[in-house]
Amino acid sequence: YASVPGREMNVLIQDGGHEWRKLRNGPLTFYGGILLLIPVGILVLFYLAKGPIKTHDPLTGRLIERFSSVERVAHWTMGLSFVVLALTGIVILFGKHIILPIVGHAAFAGLTTLSKNLHNFVGPLFIFALVIFITLFIRENFWKSYDGAWFGKAGGLLSGEHVPSGKFNAGEKTLFWILVVGLCAVLSVTGLILNFPNWNQGREAMQLANLIHGGAAILAMAMATGHIYLGTIGMQGALNAMKTGYVDETWAKEHHQYWYDEVKAGKRPEKVAGGSAQPATGD
Repeated sequence: YASVPGREMNVLIQDGGHEWRKLRNGPLTFYGGILLLIPVGILVLFYLAKGPIKTHDPLTGRLIERFSSVERVAHWTMGLSFVVLALTGIVILFGKHIILPIVGHAAFAGLTTLSKNLHNFVGPLFIFALVIFITLFIRENFWKSYDGAWFGKAGGLLSGEHVPSGKFNAGEKTLFWILVVGLCAVLSVTGLILNFPNWNQGREAMQLANLIHGGAAILAMAMATGHIYLGTIGMQGALNAMKTGYVDETWAKEHHQYWYDEVKAGKRPEKVAGGSAQPATGD
């Protein structure tokens, strides 16, 4: 007899825990770690070979609004919370293999406790920001007829060819639907199951949610690596779009020509800044 209340009443030994531990500490950790390293290695080699992607023509200094302040706040809130969850999740999943041998048990215990608490409290913030982000950006991420041509030329990433696109290109739309809508939804549901065990779910449900959460997180981090690279050091002008909300006219024309044409024709709500503002050449 056991006095534990709820669904676990009279459960003294739960055999599924051993299988869960073998999967988590075995295939999930080993193959997941490899999957995380692959895009990092590819991007390092790409950067060393080609450097950051720059515009073909000189920047004009004439600016076009790309993101509103509300869109940028939603993006930064979701993005920064994603980074916090990714880093703390890496500590929780891989820490005993790569951090513990370096810092020792005492320091690692403190680090994992901090990581767990941050992960648990930042998670709901991420979910809230995710819902706002999807609501703001979903309309611009539906497929258009010209997106197939972008895929056919891989966005000109390797050739350097200019491939026209709308406000978001086909690669960004793919990332939106698979990463943001798909994987992040899975992470949100499984994360809530793990964050609130008092919802009366059993241990088997928690173990399954943990494995799904870990697998989805690894896939999400691997996919987000490319976006973070291109949005920071990988493409000139991209970071400035999310910092100030504006991009140079040349950048808009070369990377999102269909969107640029609509803005210039007055068919979109984005503003064209007047004057001769100096372009940001370092972002």
